[in-house]
Amino acid sequence: MPSDELSPDQIKEPKPLRLLIVGVIVIAAGAAAVFMGVRGRASAVQEVAQRTAEEAIPPVDVILPTRGVKAQELVLPGDIEAFNSAPIYARASGYVSAWYKDIGAKVKKGDKLADIDTPELDQQYAQAKADVANAIANSKLANATAERFHALVKQSFISKQQDDQGAADAAAKAAAVKSAQANLARIESLVGFKTLVAPFDGVVTQREINLGQLINAGGTAGSALFQVADLHRVRIYVRVPQAYIDFLRPGVTATLRMPQYPGRDFAATLITTSNAIAHDSRTALVQLQADNAEGKLWPGTYTEVRFHVDANPNALSIPTTALLFGEQGVQVATVDANQTVVLKKVQVGQDIGTNVEILAGLSEDDRLIDSPLESLNQGDRVRVVKEVRMENPPKTAEKDLRKRTEALGSKRGDGSIRRNEQP
Repeated sequence: MPSDELSPDQIKEPKPLRLLIVGVIVIAAGAAAVFMGVRGRASAVQEVAQRTAEEAIPPVDVILPTRGVKAQELVLPGDIEAFNSAPIYARASGYVSAWYKDIGAKVKKGDKLADIDTPELDQQYAQAKADVANAIANSKLANATAERFHALVKQSFISKQQDDQGAADAAAKAAAVKSAQANLARIESLVGFKTLVAPFDGVVTQREINLGQLINAGGTAGSALFQVADLHRVRIYVRVPQAYIDFLRPGVTATLRMPQYPGRDFAATLITTSNAIAHDSRTALVQLQADNAEGKLWPGTYTEVRFHVDANPNALSIPTTALLFGEQGVQVATVDANQTVVLKKVQVGQDIGTNVEILAGLSEDDRLIDSPLESLNQGDRVRVVKEVRMENPPKTAEKDLRKRTEALGSKRGDGSIRRNEQP
């Protein structure tokens, strides 16, 4: 009767087949692991290569220009000077016997400032008066003698030559009188300088005189004895760059700002210009005037002079950092739809501080590269990191402006320039 159980020989018979199947599975698994490893490594290499290629493309910030820039302020360093200022020196030698006005004193025209004791000049004055008296006496005697000779020559008591000599002597004595009188007038004028007086209404801004001090006449070397300034109005002198001369005409108004009066503006009006450009700085000297009824504006003061400038509403405004300067002139670097560089030549208008006006060569939709590398060329690929539309000059530029103008003021007007948008 047949049995369903397998004999030991039948059980051991399939063992080689099992081993073969297990081996195939192991080999397949190993091959799959190797394949996945190679594939992963290739993918990593490809990713690294792709990332390296992307990093090789320079990143850039893109801005869009703005049209219709608002009115601006042209801010320049200026110097305030007195409307009239007179250094006063001595015209008579001697010693200071008294002085009457100190610094800060308000004076009227003709007010005494000081007296000088002049003993030598006094003796010269006395001698000059005596010389005049002597010349007059001699002239009278010569005239009388000439009249007698003229009468005697008619009676033939003297010769015609003697008569002519008498007339000539009388003329010479008359001339000597005039010479002595002129010398007396000269010394009298010097005597008038024994007293120093104010030449006009004003304020004493300097005194370099003391009691007993020896004064030498006629010298202008060194410090003046007094300085008198007329401060009812002041003059403001500014050096304006050549690019802005056209709009600076007589009658243009400006405001003055000084560090000692924070938050306060003083009105000034342009009076005249030098009508000449300095070769060293390419600037023109401009004079403004301002009323000074309060006496707040002192001579020698540094001030910020702010001119109102009407900008071109049709011009585009871009930051100065977007400009490229080279053999092709002034250019800007733009980015097209394919993320490639397109260089465009532009015509620059007015400098408006942190920005400049562009009159031609650029459209409002052009994407500008801010602070482009000098190594960028036409057709180079770039990677845009940020894109914004440019705004008008930021208010923070006011702080930078104040720092620059204060630094320029310490150098007393070197011609540098900044401008900000009016708030």
